[in-house]
Amino acid sequence: MTFKYNHTSHSKKVVSAVLAGMMALSAGGAAMAAESTETGQGQTAAITNTAAPTGLFSDIKVGYWAEKHVYKLAYQGILLGNNGLFRPGDAVTQQEAVTMAIRFMKQEGQLNTDTAAALPTNMEVGNYFKPYVALALQLGLIDKTEESTVDVSKTSWGQKPASREWITKLLIRSLDKDAEAKAQNNQSTGFADNASISESGKGYVNLAVSLDLAKGVEGNKFNPTGSVTRAQLATFFSRGESLTDTTYPNTSTGYVTGLKDGQITLVVDGKAVNFAVNSSTPYFTKDSETRASATDVKLYTKVMVVGSAGGASYVEVVDATPQVESVEGTFARSLSGNKIGIFVGENYETYSYDEATAFIDQNGNAIKLSDITADSIIEVQRETFSTDKKTVAIRVKSGIVNKSDNGVVAEVSTSGKTIKLVNAAGATEQFAYNDNLLITYQNRIMSVADLKAGSAVKYTVKDSVLQTITLSQGVEQSVRGTLVEIGGNQSTLTFKREGGSLEAKLLTEKPEVIINGIQDATLNDLITDATNGDQVELSLNSDDQVTRIQVIGRQMEPMNGVTVVSYNSKTKVLTVLDNNKKPFVFTLDEKTKLDYNTTKPTLAGLESILNDGRKLDLTYVGTRALSVKVIYKYEGTISNIDTTGRKISVLSGNQTITVPYTTLPTVEIYNKSGASLGDLKIGDKVTVTLGANQDVVQKVSLNTVAQFEVVALEANSRIRVKSDLLTSQFYVDQAVLTGESGQTITPSQLTAGNLINVTFEGATPKAVQVVKRTLAEVTAVDASSVTLKQFNGQTETVPVSGSVKVVKSGSTLTSLTSLTVGDRVEMTKDTDNSTRFRVLTVMSKQFWSYDGVGNQILVKRETTADTNYRFALGSSVFVHQGDNTLSVQSLRDNDNIVLYLLNNVILEIQKQ
Repeated sequence: MTFKYNHTSHSKKVVSAVLAGMMALSAGGAAMAAESTETGQGQTAAITNTAAPTGLFSDIKVGYWAEKHVYKLAYQGILLGNNGLFRPGDAVTQQEAVTMAIRFMKQEGQLNTDTAAALPTNMEVGNYFKPYVALALQLGLIDKTEESTVDVSKTSWGQKPASREWITKLLIRSLDKDAEAKAQNNQSTGFADNASISESGKGYVNLAVSLDLAKGVEGNKFNPTGSVTRAQLATFFSRGESLTDTTYPNTSTGYVTGLKDGQITLVVDGKAVNFAVNSSTPYFTKDSETRASATDVKLYTKVMVVGSAGGASYVEVVDATPQVESVEGTFARSLSGNKIGIFVGENYETYSYDEATAFIDQNGNAIKLSDITADSIIEVQRETFSTDKKTVAIRVKSGIVNKSDNGVVAEVSTSGKTIKLVNAAGATEQFAYNDNLLITYQNRIMSVADLKAGSAVKYTVKDSVLQTITLSQGVEQSVRGTLVEIGGNQSTLTFKREGGSLEAKLLTEKPEVIINGIQDATLNDLITDATNGDQVELSLNSDDQVTRIQVIGRQMEPMNGVTVVSYNSKTKVLTVLDNNKKPFVFTLDEKTKLDYNTTKPTLAGLESILNDGRKLDLTYVGTRALSVKVIYKYEGTISNIDTTGRKISVLSGNQTITVPYTTLPTVEIYNKSGASLGDLKIGDKVTVTLGANQDVVQKVSLNTVAQFEVVALEANSRIRVKSDLLTSQFYVDQAVLTGESGQTITPSQLTAGNLINVTFEGATPKAVQVVKRTLAEVTAVDASSVTLKQFNGQTETVPVSGSVKVVKSGSTLTSLTSLTVGDRVEMTKDTDNSTRFRVLTVMSKQFWSYDGVGNQILVKRETTADTNYRFALGSSVFVHQGDNTLSVQSLRDNDNIVLYLLNNVILEIQKQ
């Protein structure tokens, strides 16, 4: 055929970009935006008035694999929706694929409705798509002769799903490589289904593969007739954008020069442009498919914003490397005309600044130019993305701090021996402390442990080390006892101290209530009784008011497997028979904890099923029912699976429970689809869910435990985690969450970097335990124990019995003797309760500077090609020289340092 694609090289670049990002044509890829499905003639209609609004497509949820690409193209106007839907799994039709390519290439200006009327009779398309298909024929993107042979007896040409082979031809022709493809038609493609590829298509497939535009699918097949989904094609086009210089009216790419609450400022083509952002603005990074956060956008990095009228609808970090250069020298003085003079080596140089220049001290706090003293070592940072090379920051790298101030404690790191304070001016400072630090309150000597975040203090600093801290308010106390009564207006609490005396305390307006197993517990969840009340630990503030109530023990009695005799909904009286047919009577009230097969149990809902013969588990104090659970499941270990007799036996406690099934029950296993009874074995821990009549098995859920590292906490109690570099997400709102010491926590208390053990009931997280992590230096080791020197200086010999795992240099070993004296390790417990040691990576470097804003350090490059010179600091990084604890700010240029890293994050810095 003769090619008609004679448009500008600019247009060719667009198509090339489409191809480069597009055609992996393999099973996971990307997506095309949709016009809608038209009723009536069975054709596809254009939805010209339903371009994606600021709201999300209802069928593209947060976290969907192609969310990033669908929404970028939607906000750019490249793809459209239909009544708020995108239909990501629908197959792309031929008319949609052609339309998408024309729109992406920004060739819509060449559309001509007159030429559309001259389409071949067999190429029936929707009215909206006719000009697009006509233009594609004109450009040579599709071949009129080839399309005339297409079978359209069942589906019109336009509605026909675009096959992988057809799209391959479209793409190769868009590259003007038709002749080159045809020259390879006589060559085998090498795919197992080579015979299924048309003779006219083999050359296109060969060329696409050689250009790395197409790949095979499972089993070394090309699957030429396979379809491409809308989500896959949208992702192809989105990725192709990075390879083209095509611009879109509402897309701006530039460098971040300002980050304020609700606003991002970009320098685009030399001009500053402001974009409003809010909590619903989606953030992404170039190299990740999952959502990022606003904090991932850093100053002077390259960012793309899609939006209009000054509002950002989509934000993507294109290049996360700050575009700045640094000059270090000794500050001499400030000069007129907004300039400063510094000595760089032996040379005296001047640098300009303006109102946008940030002046920062060694703690990362904002200061004034007048605060910088002569002979201070400073770093001048200038942006490199404009010819002006404006000074963006002047940072003090070293300078001795001597001061007294008022402030508030922000964070105490006993391992790193540092304290962060928010001073009277509102700036955050971090100082080292040593054993000579004097902490007092009303002439009483206190300890570092008494310093709590939020405590108001006065403090003095000498030679950058904290000398004294005086608490301006009292500290919390803790008392234990038995809970006797909560006052009628819930403003007072009466308890019996350990020792026998009754005391009454005022409650703060909203005291925190912690009860293991009850999320968001309130005062109404507490059990009050003179003899059988909850055993509690009370936290009292400096005004002797109760701020926190933690239940540490309950004296309730259990009664399992009882049978309902009767229930009176008016008197709330429940009569049951125990396993020995002995009758008992209990009263339910508004505080009774209810549990039946629903996520939001109510007393009214329970009453409707408390019929004669219903089996229950309950707990009680006296005749008061504290909890009532309808038995809708059994938890235990499988003792027998009788597929012939169609029954399953589970050992629950000391009792073997056998439950029949009439139809094969559903089997649910975390991270395994399509599970069946054959996947279960004797001894497996399971939860057996019963049918509505409590007589047959409905579902069997395998109970498993997996370990993850928390990547991020997202909305609605969903967490993003990773394991073996694989990232997944799940909700923990229905799970019991506990901290390192077993204390109950909330989802918001999980933080990135936490190591967690998650117990799954089938695919549902039921419990999340934060794993204790000990960071230390190995000082001695033998076959059964290891001696560790922790960062706080304490030495501990840890006996290790049972299995052990030592992860070192990428290998997992099973002997303590794999450890070496001097190794820095992270010690944790694995899911099987084995002790695991991860040995930290060691690097020797020369210190360059500390970035307090980004919480990272920079080291000297070993060569000009060395890109590994910027390292993130852990939240409690241990900096020391021998046994002397230092602050990061005390390090000086050219200091020889040894870095100890885990997952490329510095946990320890040893100054030589």
